[in-house]
Amino acid sequence: MCRQLISNSWKACLFLVCAFFSGIPVKASNDLYSPNGKIGVSWDHPAKGLSVIYKKGDVPISVVQLENIGLQLQRASGDEFNYVSSSAVTSIREDYTMITGKRRHCTNEGNQQVFHFKNGQNVSLDLELRVYDDGIAFRYVFPQSVKEICVTDENTAFVFQEGITRWTQKLNQAYEDFYLKNKGRVQGYTAGQWGFPALFEVADSVFTLISEANVAKGNCGSWLNNASSASSYKVEMAEPTNVSGRWCSPWRVAIIGSLADVVESTLATDVSEPCRLSDVSWIKPGVVSWIYWAYNHGSRDYQLIKKYIDFAADFHLPYMLIDAEWDEMGNGGNVEDALAYAKQKNIAPLLWYNSSTAWCAFSPLYRLNKPEMRQKEFAWLESMGVKGIKVDFFSQDSISTMNYFVDILEDAAKYHLMVNFHGAPIPRGWQRTYPHMMSVEGVYGAEWYNNKETLTDSAAWHNCTLPFTRNVVGPMDYTPCTFTDSQHPHITSNGHELALLVAFESALQHLADRPEGYHAQPAEIRSFISSLPTVWDDTKLLSGYPSSYVVLARKSGDCWYIAGLNGTNEKKSLAVDLSFIQKPVKEITLYADGKERNQFDIQMLSGLKKAIHEVDCLPRGGFVMKVQMKQ
Repeated sequence: MCRQLISNSWKACLFLVCAFFSGIPVKASNDLYSPNGKIGVSWDHPAKGLSVIYKKGDVPISVVQLENIGLQLQRASGDEFNYVSSSAVTSIREDYTMITGKRRHCTNEGNQQVFHFKNGQNVSLDLELRVYDDGIAFRYVFPQSVKEICVTDENTAFVFQEGITRWTQKLNQAYEDFYLKNKGRVQGYTAGQWGFPALFEVADSVFTLISEANVAKGNCGSWLNNASSASSYKVEMAEPTNVSGRWCSPWRVAIIGSLADVVESTLATDVSEPCRLSDVSWIKPGVVSWIYWAYNHGSRDYQLIKKYIDFAADFHLPYMLIDAEWDEMGNGGNVEDALAYAKQKNIAPLLWYNSSTAWCAFSPLYRLNKPEMRQKEFAWLESMGVKGIKVDFFSQDSISTMNYFVDILEDAAKYHLMVNFHGAPIPRGWQRTYPHMMSVEGVYGAEWYNNKETLTDSAAWHNCTLPFTRNVVGPMDYTPCTFTDSQHPHITSNGHELALLVAFESALQHLADRPEGYHAQPAEIRSFISSLPTVWDDTKLLSGYPSSYVVLARKSGDCWYIAGLNGTNEKKSLAVDLSFIQKPVKEITLYADGKERNQFDIQMLSGLKKAIHEVDCLPRGGFVMKVQMKQ
């Protein structure tokens, strides 16, 4: 059946295209294809499940089975939804521009079909299914206004073949843990709850990444639970949701294809709501000088703050973040003095706030929780020249947390404040809807060198997993590039640390190290950091495998920045294939590992006479290759 499904896909795709251009609806059938015909979804009866197939060459590959379609309602009886009918297939085509992310120009293109269900209480439920060239997405919709319905949970389960490799993160409040390579079970972990995103290798060189997007106000976040069966991952809502009126669940997305397809995908923003801001001219991404990593209580000290502002000025960075406890600042000045000093140095300040919903150990507290207090605070920030806020310590994926995110974003936009959510769940496509959301932590980042020794031995392989997992779904405030040590040492090379600035996407890229760590680097490295972009025109994965190595290219203007990371404890040679660059090349600069871990080997390479360059990396090493094209 699967082979027949795939062999007919090109005919089906051709019919869809013809129907689209002729303006006639496409006849509904028992399968739905992506525009290029590589991904198909088939079913015998929608309520019993949907089969997702991927075509690798001419070979059909079973990706995942979607089972137990439907929702759980808080009703005594009659809440089982029965399939009624389905719509014709419609085509989706939308171009949009991003301020941040993997690329500026994005295309939301796919085919959609809607399945109609009804239960014994006469409640209508739709399942909207979309199939894209890089994956699938689906969500549940109450198409008609409902009154006081409680959705207690979602039934849907992603069911995989047994024995496949997967990279999943144990669920915790801040989404700060490792993506563990496993076969469905992790020793000592019986809860079976896994945070989004989750990566699965369903066949040789075929992957799918599961996540969610477009979590609107009134909805909670969710996660995956495979406690009952190692290969069946049920969508589990954070809490029951009370619904009145029309309602849509978040989109469940499954990015499908090669690792390059996964890494380069914009599916999380494709299905999210368009930008809601009429004016985005004030949104200016950039590199940030950050004090907390080296001095956990440094924002209490005016003289230390001045030191970091001076560092930002020396390196021509646009921003400096004044972190927790700035309301207790002393030693020669207060926060108003610090803001004035930043203005004098032509550095735009950013300020930290405690969300005051979870861990309330650090101040300032309770300034953002109520709308009137929040807007008063934001008005003061704008008047003082502050350009953005970092809001920290959120509760997990509750409805109140999701609502709070959106409230902060909407109010911040009124006062031209960029936003970075720290100690927070992963982004859910908000970077499209609210483009002033510059970054989100939701990652086991460099900050953990402060807390535990665990990252010391694990950072290299962990860093080589994040581009295939967490960073796929949105900006990631890892706070990279530490050349010196915090409370616990790092054993990655300086080349590896520099490469993180390119490998990890974050519109506000916070430099974690102390100023001395950057001043001590060669002039070429200092110049590289000073001119680092944080906004990308395009992104390409050149090669890699989770936890092993990554070679990732990002384009900014007339330059390609190529990051290479070695996640192993052995020396490794990484190939950089430049054949994807079509324009003439002016020059290539390689910032590679030197003989020792804390040294660089900086070289000028000859154009494209040699399309493939082999770069030698130290154990846990890395490099950046900057390719300047001719204008």
